[in-house]
Amino acid sequence: MKVVVGCDLEDFKEYYKRTMGWELDVTEENIIMENPSHLILWREDHQIIGHAIWHESNTEEHRKGLPRDKMDREILKNLLKGKKDFIELHEIWLRKEHRGKGYGRKFFEFFEEFVRNRGYDSIVYYADHPAAIAICRQRGYEEAYGVELAGKTYYVFYLSLRKKNLKG
Repeated sequence: MKVVVGCDLEDFKEYYKRTMGWELDVTEENIIMENPSHLILWREDHQIIGHAIWHESNTEEHRKGLPRDKMDREILKNLLKGKKDFIELHEIWLRKEHRGKGYGRKFFEFFEEFVRNRGYDSIVYYADHPAAIAICRQRGYEEAYGVELAGKTYYVFYLSLRKKNLKG
């Protein structure tokens, strides 16, 4: 498995539709168009087997011009202990046939170092999948529970890269 930053948007959209079963949302497309490095792919044998999308964010706005609801703001303020700006790991997906091979852990190792090298010092990630939750806990992310999005309850994970020695 190889981690690749960025890719041709049309290739990604084709993969996304084939893998996810629907068109890439305009929000995700805009994130990638604004900065192609906000798309990270997992490739195996030149095929895309997974992806992650990330963006800059803060406790008041989910993305530029899109305010957070009150409960979300409070959870983030408590987790981040007054810090306002962070990187949000927006979406992670790995094709089912490639799960259970340690790729998720390898991605988090890569991503934490990747954003740290770009001068960012905080990551927030909303997760509901048991494997993602387990990885975040193993890697020392602080957590909260209770954000409702699209009818699901998500854990909210936070990692300060300033005080963390990355775990392997």
